[in-house]
Amino acid sequence: QVQLVESGGGLVQAGGSLRLSCAASGRTFSNYAMGWFRQAPGKDREFVGTVTWSNGNTRYADSVKGRFTMSRDNTKNTVYLQMNSLKPEDTAVYYCAASKGRVGILISRDNYDYWGQGTQVTVSS
Repeated sequence: QVQLVESGGGLVQAGGSLRLSCAASGRTFSNYAMGWFRQAPGKDREFVGTVTWSNGNTRYADSVKGRFTMSRDNTKNTVYLQMNSLKPEDTAVYYCAASKGRVGILISRDNYDYWGQGTQVTVSS
């Protein structure tokens, strides 16, 4: 069992930056691929980015590519989402997710076994 706790959300003006953190419990964090998803009011939860467990490769949604960066620190059992040049359309609840042992780039929500409770990000215009 893995528990995920997100932090770092808040209110920011357009063009600003935020860094989200996701702290994971458990001793085998390095074996989990990690993902970030977001859900805006009235919309489906959508993929934001992912980082593999095996080689640290990342993949991002086109809507955030070049603005958002994921990283992981296996010594701290933590994954980060650095968000720059934020836009009002980035407003959503952001969720961290973990996938045990699956290889490759994981974009679908169905690939993830554990989810955090979410953290609100609001970008004002």
